[in-house]
Amino acid sequence: MKVTVIDYGVGNLRSLRRGLERAGATVEERSDPEGIADAEALVLPGVGAFEECMRNSRPFHDVLVDAATDTPILGICVGLQLLFTESTEGAPPGETVAGLDLIPGRVERLPSEDVTVPHMGWNTLDVERPHPIVDGLADGDYAYFVHSYATRVSDHTVAASDHGRRFAAIAANERGNVVGTQFHPEKSGETGLALLANFVAFAERWTDGDAAATPASDGLAD
Repeated sequence: MKVTVIDYGVGNLRSLRRGLERAGATVEERSDPEGIADAEALVLPGVGAFEECMRNSRPFHDVLVDAATDTPILGICVGLQLLFTESTEGAPPGETVAGLDLIPGRVERLPSEDVTVPHMGWNTLDVERPHPIVDGLADGDYAYFVHSYATRVSDHTVAASDHGRRFAAIAANERGNVVGTQFHPEKSGETGLALLANFVAFAERWTDGDAAATPASDGLAD
């Protein structure tokens, strides 16, 4: 399965590439919208601030929105946040910065009254609903987080975590082909490798038109 990682200058992609290759993917990194438009499966990474990542990824926005209709997409960390409707990060009080709106939700700063923000380190996952991305994962499995913003748990949450409040650690759109992790699977040991392998396998089944393997059959989509 060929997986295309979108390179828009927001971080070192080496560990992500290694993780996907260990998960069985053939990986290419592309920084041109044309190459991304033809991809079998896409990974949208993200490091830094929401507004900066939205600005840097602007050349790919139309391609991503088009691809979301029929292509498996995995967002990672800020890459997941870009998939949501909007974020308060970098916006004046009472306003938001628009996201891609591929998954409904607002990205907000984690509360810091009782915990340290940024949330940095290992934390547990609680699986909220079925999706091929969490096949074999169990409540209490650990993943590695580095973030200050997240979305609240909603109907689109696949797995949750808790730091100051419960937030979406994994989320997906209604159809299930657009999914993302707030944590870094490439830094999350065996749990992260299993998740990447699940995405690669899911993308392959999706591309092959295996309807029985899609999230809709698992109760994710309406």
